[in-house]
Amino acid sequence: MFIAVGLLLPFLTGNIPTVGRYLCPMHLPVFLCGMICGPWLGAAAGIVTPLLRSFLFTMPALYPSAVGMAFELCAYGACSGILFGVIKKKNAGTVYLVLIPSMLAGRLVWCLARLIMLGLSGPETAAFSFGYFITSGFLEAIPGIVIQLILIPAIMQALITAKLVPLRD
Repeated sequence: MFIAVGLLLPFLTGNIPTVGRYLCPMHLPVFLCGMICGPWLGAAAGIVTPLLRSFLFTMPALYPSAVGMAFELCAYGACSGILFGVIKKKNAGTVYLVLIPSMLAGRLVWCLARLIMLGLSGPETAAFSFGYFITSGFLEAIPGIVIQLILIPAIMQALITAKLVPLRD
């Protein structure tokens, strides 16, 4: 279900790559999958979603975008699943304790993946600078980060209140 949502949400951006970079629609279901289904399924959803979307709809471009996103979203799903599993008190407020470190970890993994891919592409590839990492990894994604920080805690609180998320006390 989370993979299907991850495939469909980018259509809300009109499949415009620039808008997708700003709103990060595939990230939402992967974070939720990690918290709800656990780190293994969250990681799997993170890997599969951008790659499958690239194969089915040719967006994002497979290399380097979808491959880099697969690493990034894998980290999101795994980190959010691990952190949500170890937090005892589960509510909308504690979801931030999961989201913020998971977001940072995913962005760092994306950076490392891009650096490795650029190294494999050869010297003709543009340099991946710290400024590019900050701009592309954080500044461009501010609208998406804000959306994630609003929607994910609200969705998780609704699921917790409805007792649809298993609580490990």
